[in-house]
Amino acid sequence: MSAIDDLPPLREVIRQHALSARKSLGQNFLLDLNLTARIARAAAPLEEATIVEIGPGPGGLTRALLALGAARVIAIEHDERAIPALRDISARYPGRLDIVHGDAMTFDPRPLLGSAKAKIVANLPYNIATQLLINWLTIEPWPPWYEMMVLMFQREVGERIVARENEEAYGRLGVLANWRAETKILFDISPSAFVPPPKVTSSVVRLVPRANPLPCDRRLLEQVAAAAFGQRRKMLRQSLKSLGADPARLAAAAGVDATRRAETIPIAGFVAMARELADIRSEP
Repeated sequence: MSAIDDLPPLREVIRQHALSARKSLGQNFLLDLNLTARIARAAAPLEEATIVEIGPGPGGLTRALLALGAARVIAIEHDERAIPALRDISARYPGRLDIVHGDAMTFDPRPLLGSAKAKIVANLPYNIATQLLINWLTIEPWPPWYEMMVLMFQREVGERIVARENEEAYGRLGVLANWRAETKILFDISPSAFVPPPKVTSSVVRLVPRANPLPCDRRLLEQVAAAAFGQRRKMLRQSLKSLGADPARLAAAAGVDATRRAETIPIAGFVAMARELADIRSEP
């Protein structure tokens, strides 16, 4: 019996279903149910909540979410070996766990949600974690179908997500994430907590969508950030040339000199440059 329910310990589940972690799927199983419960509580309140979970594997986080009161969990699992273990959890929590055997990169949970909003809570597979986050941050229209994300990343990626201007990790991901969401690293998890242990520390990050981000065309914001940080050691007057617009005019729109570098520009400055770029491209 585990610490949170009367299902078998996760090591026994893994042994019973031959769930050896596969590197090709980015799998590192978190077996400490106290830690999975801590991640689940970070998405509180769970009562009456619908949770979308990516890559549940043997179901440690799934069990924590259900044991702590989540009304419904939609678990999207690519690895068919894990489905029988998830079915055991479904039998323990009847009517509360929907198991989807599919690819999270292409699966759209909205048809399963109806009019209800959800929370995304997941120990993301490392090999697709950043791209999944970008997919969720670039959803249109905005605000999105989710009201919160509590996600685990490699610590380095977590630092990039929450970074702001004049911080070493600040870049394209930080601009996009903090433009559209309020971000925070909640806590770290040691490699020793996983099977097999990864080579890096992990971080649990919370992102709460902003109802009204600073207005601009999202695609143009991404283009400006990509150009600026693509040559991050160069001044804006050089790095922004690839946009086909006068870098000095873009920098002036942000209220900065074109001799500044990308890492010193706040998100509001990137938004201003994206809006100026829209104006330039609409001119005859």
